[in-house]
Amino acid sequence: MKKYFVTGGCGFIGSNFIRYILNKDDSSVIINLDKLTYAGNPNNLSDFKNDERYTFYHGDICDKSIVKKIFQIHNPDYLINFAAESHVDRSIGKPDDFIQTDIFGAFTLLETARELGLKRFVQISTDEVYGSIEKGSFSETDALMPRNPYSASKAGADRLAYSYFTTYNLPVIITRASNNFGPFQFPEKLIPLFVTNAIEDKKLPVYGDGKNIRDWLYVEDHCDAIKYIIDDGEVGEIYNIGGGNELTNIEITNLILKETNKPESLKQYVQDRLGHDRRYSLNCEKLGNIGWHPKYDFLKAIQFTLDWYKHNDKWWKPLKSGEYLEYYKEHYKEL
Repeated sequence: MKKYFVTGGCGFIGSNFIRYILNKDDSSVIINLDKLTYAGNPNNLSDFKNDERYTFYHGDICDKSIVKKIFQIHNPDYLINFAAESHVDRSIGKPDDFIQTDIFGAFTLLETARELGLKRFVQISTDEVYGSIEKGSFSETDALMPRNPYSASKAGADRLAYSYFTTYNLPVIITRASNNFGPFQFPEKLIPLFVTNAIEDKKLPVYGDGKNIRDWLYVEDHCDAIKYIIDDGEVGEIYNIGGGNELTNIEITNLILKETNKPESLKQYVQDRLGHDRRYSLNCEKLGNIGWHPKYDFLKAIQFTLDWYKHNDKWWKPLKSGEYLEYYKEHYKEL
């Protein structure tokens, strides 16, 4: 029996990872710690609520008492830290939350793991820590040049985790993934925001000229890669995880409009955000060399994602109200 301690497990990628593990392996156990901020949705895992393999704790990774309690009660084999403030626009407006959760929270987890021990500590980082690149792709040994408070906070946690490997021999592995998409993604990110707006015949706000480039990774491929790295990766190593699907934001926008049968008049160009990186690109040869490659065809995955949002409006419609709606209206006043 393998015991996974997942932090931030009610968020988009964390909940998909929990779902992936529980569906793949009947003998695995998941302990989920989540603060349930605006993007942490317990409904993401409602179908596992009564599953004896799944235990949920409502709490903050910055609170060492609850982190230590979970270690002492469950004695986990692996800790996978998904917990993070992750929206760039929010980091520009309120960077202190990002420093607290992304850096101090990671520190609390690392310290507890150092004290009580475990087999693997996986720090989930992001391709954004490298900054922008015009040509070529970033490898794991390239310098980190984050350009906004979110990516800077993730880079800080990334390097802090690595220091615990080199200083204390904690079995740390770091992953840096490209932009994820798929079911259960909070509708502030580009794909779910544009899909749900299109469904509701609302404007799709495209930053700047729409030519910023991102590599898109289907979330289940990301989860599969993390599991592969836990099992077959080397401690102390960093692994880039990419989907190999580089597209401009306007290409994604046009694809969503086409797949939802909506007119191009729904596109609306808005003022570019501060510190908006032009292009992210990852060299994933290192992960490929140990045997992992993405399994999903991009177009099929995007169509599946769009269908999921079309048929799960009871999940996302309540999220586009309250605190999020006020933020949305403030950020896109011209809409």
